[in-house]
Amino acid sequence: MNLTEEQIRSLYGDYMIPAFNFSMPIMVRASGSEIWDINGKRYLDFTMGISVCSLGHCHPRVSQAIAEQASTLMHCSNVFCNVNGPRLAKAISDASFGGKLFFANSGAEANEGMIKTARLWGTANGGRHEIICFRTSFHGRTLATLAATRQPKFRDGMEPDMPGFREAIFNDLESARAAVTDQTCAILVEPVQGEGGVFPATVPFLVGLRKLCDEKNLLLLLDEVQTGMGRTGAMFAYQHYPMTPDAISMAKAMGNGIPLAAFELRKDLADLFQPGITHGSTFGGNPLATAAGLAVMEAFREEKILENVRQMSQYLQERLQFLHARHAVIRDIRGLGLMLGIEVGDSVAELVKSCREAGLLVLTAGKGVLRLLPSLKVTREEIDKAIAILDKALAKV
Repeated sequence: MNLTEEQIRSLYGDYMIPAFNFSMPIMVRASGSEIWDINGKRYLDFTMGISVCSLGHCHPRVSQAIAEQASTLMHCSNVFCNVNGPRLAKAISDASFGGKLFFANSGAEANEGMIKTARLWGTANGGRHEIICFRTSFHGRTLATLAATRQPKFRDGMEPDMPGFREAIFNDLESARAAVTDQTCAILVEPVQGEGGVFPATVPFLVGLRKLCDEKNLLLLLDEVQTGMGRTGAMFAYQHYPMTPDAISMAKAMGNGIPLAAFELRKDLADLFQPGITHGSTFGGNPLATAAGLAVMEAFREEKILENVRQMSQYLQERLQFLHARHAVIRDIRGLGLMLGIEVGDSVAELVKSCREAGLLVLTAGKGVLRLLPSLKVTREEIDKAIAILDKALAKV
């Protein structure tokens, strides 16, 4: 049944909880870096589903793997093993620090898994339970990950917060040190604060956290939900730093559109979990999702994805510096790889709207920051087109 835009919006208003802004365009199809709305308007997508469809919309390799798996075995529950999960776990482990993985469905679930790991480990190591998190962080929307998210706007009305989380200042090592108590068991941090405004961790800060954790016998947990899977030019953002975490979470780009997430633990930490008791997930790591994940990993191996990210991120930053020189409204440009923020202050909402009207989709982050998350396969031509639209939008403000 083909419905009109008006009919779809009416259904949305009548039957869906208004957690999202349904005045935005209704999208119906996409390919690569382009997406079309219900009225046939084409957009250059520099949001990629908030870094989910990082290989581009409807990537042929991933779409084929999903179609083949969907006609073979979609789900069998985790009471049984499937052939894709262990293969995907090995591929990710080999591409990271050689740990063990648990598959889930979302970034919040993956972070919950790390939080539970920290509590289990802390209980066995002195009865500790507190986790240090950082101001302006974002870790998810479940009650535990909301408590870890140090942005009050996301938690207002949800109080009381789940106990056991202490706050420190991002990129301030002494603040983190001061937050440690005899109840601290772990530190949870994003290598790049995405929702907080696209702020990368400095090398002294992240390396310093590793040393602090070693000194105080704490676990270092990295939230790589948005930075993982090639977004920064390395498979995981921590690989830009001379340190190794004890655990990482990942999600978003893992399935290139299929819900898939995981947390990876240092191998000895995996022994904290007991089959059927300590943790579980009905859908996590099912055959369909992990087939998509395997296709994503295959694309990284065979399509020179990371090489393109490194080349195109340098080119995009050069083009953004060109805009910086032309437009006084730009206060700062920052980020890592193809995860970039343009600080423009109060003009941000107007810029997002102007870009969208001109056929470019961009995001916001934090306060007054325009966020760019193009496809990891983005081309110079697509970057030039985006810059031209941004240039005109910036001229208006």
